[in-house]
Amino acid sequence: MSKQLIPAGGLVVSCQALEDEPLHGSSHMAAMARAAKQAGAVGIRANSLADIRAIKAAVELPVIGLLKRQVEGYDVFITPTVEDAEAAAAAGADIVAIDATSRPRPDGKTLEETLALLGRRGIAVMADVSTYEEGLQAAGWGAEYVSTTLCGYTAATAATVLPNLDLVRRLAEQLDVQVVAEGGIYDPAQAATALQLGADFVVVGSAITRPQWIASRYVAAMQQVAEGRQSET
Repeated sequence: MSKQLIPAGGLVVSCQALEDEPLHGSSHMAAMARAAKQAGAVGIRANSLADIRAIKAAVELPVIGLLKRQVEGYDVFITPTVEDAEAAAAAGADIVAIDATSRPRPDGKTLEETLALLGRRGIAVMADVSTYEEGLQAAGWGAEYVSTTLCGYTAATAATVLPNLDLVRRLAEQLDVQVVAEGGIYDPAQAATALQLGADFVVVGSAITRPQWIASRYVAAMQQVAEGRQSET
């Protein structure tokens, strides 16, 4: 059933705001989710139990839920434990996104053990990976979705230019599970290319839901012109 939750070729909008950002708060994220639905989005990605609950109440769209939690001594922070994944599912997440890299997990469980436990509990998992090898591994251990979310955000991939659409292509050519393009997709053409390369659907966050980041790109581009004019006078 979970494999049909997100329609093929659709856009999932990541409605998240950090604590120091103006739109932080569940009411803001629920409004953002409503705007995304009006635009034609087919799903929402949400962080925190409060946001998951608020968005589920606001829109009739499947929600990919996660908990971002920093644990001292560990690099894994997207739904780092089995307990976190269970909490996200209990809050209403239809799919739970977890860090599916090979890095140690704070609850001491391996990724294989984590996926097995969540599978037995009927929780559909989106494996956020950073490399091709991690994607193959997560799918082999039972993840129902494999997403390129963490490419560029691990030590092994820090130098990668995003979006890594070649990673999307390679995973789509190899895997039978749904492959998701996410990470560094900043314009519609990139999202369309991801689908052409085999992504089942695309997740876009910052380019849609972080106005301070969007505005900063305009400011930076215009500032270059302004500074050029000043140097000419």
